Amino acid sequence: AGIAELGYCHVAQAGLDLLGSSNPPTSNVTFDLPSDAEMLNSSSCGKENTSDPSLVIGFGKEHMLTLKFTRNATRYSVQLMSFVYNLSDTHLFPNASSNGKNHNGRQSSTSSSACRGTESHSDCSVSSGCHTRCDQDGPSPTTAPPAPPSPSPSPVPESPSVDKYNVSGTNGTCLLASMGLQLNLTYERKDNTTVTKLLNINPNKTSASGSCGAQLVTLELRSEGATVLLFQFGMNASSSRFFLQGIQLNTTLPDARDPTFKAANNSLRALQATVGNSYKCNAEEHVRVTKAFSVNIFKVWVQAFKVEGGQFGSVEECLLDENNMLIPIAVGGALAGLVLIVLIAYLVGRKRSHAGTAAAGLSPFPGTGSRRGRHTFWQRFSNLLHSM
Repeated sequence: AGIAELGYCHVAQAGLDLLGSSNPPTSNVTFDLPSDAEMLNSSSCGKENTSDPSLVIGFGKEHMLTLKFTRNATRYSVQLMSFVYNLSDTHLFPNASSNGKNHNGRQSSTSSSACRGTESHSDCSVSSGCHTRCDQDGPSPTTAPPAPPSPSPSPVPESPSVDKYNVSGTNGTCLLASMGLQLNLTYERKDNTTVTKLLNINPNKTSASGSCGAQLVTLELRSEGATVLLFQFGMNASSSRFFLQGIQLNTTLPDARDPTFKAANNSLRALQATVGNSYKCNAEEHVRVTKAFSVNIFKVWVQAFKVEGGQFGSVEECLLDENNMLIPIAVGGALAGLVLIVLIAYLVGRKRSHAGTAAAGLSPFPGTGSRRGRHTFWQRFSNLLHSM
């Protein structure tokens, strides 16, 4: 189909299904407007209350398609469509039995349409987004397109195995680490669906190497599937603290639109501890590298730069572990407070009861003595603790 544009007045796209009847027998000729079709100078945006807009398209050997538009306050339509064609054009009319120009015109009351064949498709920019489709191109009421299948979620792997890694240089060990690693990747597959996949680093199929520097320690892990995972630890000399500074990943995803997956971030501040001490966290830590990549670290225990005798130094617990320890402490404190309140209430009540009976010359527990009363209280108190 060809497209013509007249300023900001109208833009049209049309294909023609022409029924020629110059000489019997008649024949049908169908063709699209060629790419060299152009708007002729006789086209006009019209003048209000004087003339209507018209679009005149010329192509080939003196073929001319004319569309005349009319509109009211809210809608517009093709009022007249005419086509002047030259039967001597053997490319479009190879079997024509006569030559010369012919004229085919028709009236149309269709508002902005998109029908194939002799109908035209026009979007008038002077109106506010008018666009209507004819019945022939409308969707069938009985045949709805099937919904695309939803992608099946990726299976969640088990927690990764924890393994020990160390990096040594000329001055001895500069990095000691024990952790389980899991990669969290978000990417677009070849079928244009976006998925998130979790990949565990298998220590049995991973080789470790690295380097020691005065301000930078690196740990490089090469795993199966051409996966290269690089950890960089930096040091703040003023505070004498080390931290995870950067993570880089280079891997291959066979089902991805772009199989090569790369991600890097060298401005992290994670796994921090004082130089000479170790950082430890039993809870899972989530380190976000980029929007599409993060690392889940399980049961991490790491020490960088200064490692004495190849052993971890004093432990600095992570905030997640400290928060977890507060829960049992709080529960224990609440129980101790409850026991104390019950004991105080008992002592106060016992003292008042003893003072009242002594003033009356009576035993607090007639016929049995105060020993039985104390025994009964502790039995009730023991039952109360067991019911909590």
